Amino acid sequence: MRGQKHFDHSARINDVVFKSPVLLASGTAGHADELEPYFPLSEIGAVVVKSMSAFEWAGNKAPRLRPTNTGMLNAVGLQGLGVAHWIEHDLPRLKKVGATIVASIWGFSIDDYQSAAALLSGVSTDLAAIEINLSCPNIGSSNKAANTPHGIFAHDESLSAEIVKACSVAKVPLWAKLSPNTDRVVDVAAAVEEAGCQAVTLINTALGLAIDVETGLPALGNGGGGLSGSGIHPIAVRTIFDVRSRLPRLPIIGVGGISRGVDAIEMMMAGASCIQIGTATFADPRAAMRIDREMRQWARKRGVNNWNEVVNAAHKGGLASK
Repeated sequence: MRGQKHFDHSARINDVVFKSPVLLASGTAGHADELEPYFPLSEIGAVVVKSMSAFEWAGNKAPRLRPTNTGMLNAVGLQGLGVAHWIEHDLPRLKKVGATIVASIWGFSIDDYQSAAALLSGVSTDLAAIEINLSCPNIGSSNKAANTPHGIFAHDESLSAEIVKACSVAKVPLWAKLSPNTDRVVDVAAAVEEAGCQAVTLINTALGLAIDVETGLPALGNGGGGLSGSGIHPIAVRTIFDVRSRLPRLPIIGVGGISRGVDAIEMMMAGASCIQIGTATFADPRAAMRIDREMRQWARKRGVNNWNEVVNAAHKGGLASK
């Protein structure tokens, strides 16, 4: 083990540099500065805001959350007041606290995504990137209220690519958030890269279901939901590893079941340049800063000088001896 010379904690996704590789995941950190009372949002890599559409959407009926032994099921259904409301009311709060901002968008159609991206084009200079949520399991053909024929967009290479192309109107770097619920995730990643995505976020929640044993009925109002938390961490690591193996130049943002610094390090070794903290913030609103600190401590003990020494280690014969 050698001593650490000068540690560079920053991370890069193409032309965008983040002061830390630790980001807050969409859907778990709110629309604005809700976590600022717990730690300075300016001290982490970025806040990925809750996914929003070009229109107001009420989401799914209650109950929406169900704890599991290793995380939770959710079927919130992307409730929100829409992009225009976010620009007027929430974006100023994030700017005031100095947060680096990644917007997340969704829709029921290609036109919906394009409309949301077009609205964000007016505030493009305030955004580090737009994460295109192609993989929410709680809307689509299983949701009668949505009245839309598709399932999860990220299960279709062509449709995912068309959405990415439509979102280019935002003139902001685009990331595509993909689904683990398909054996075509690598093909979809290749398709969105070709369509112009600068990175992919891996993964969204895994499809799950809980039955209330008192009633014999599904425990969530929507029926099924998305499983998050530590139980999906190995699935996320495997997905990241597989995409990196096939697409060596496509930047990856890793997310799924990170609750400790070593979980984040593992994802980086599998191929992620940045990571996102999601469900862990429900148990510990300061989780992102704690994990950031644990990552720095891990690097210091091993004499790691920058995260490039760690990213893709599993593809390069392991971590170099320190």
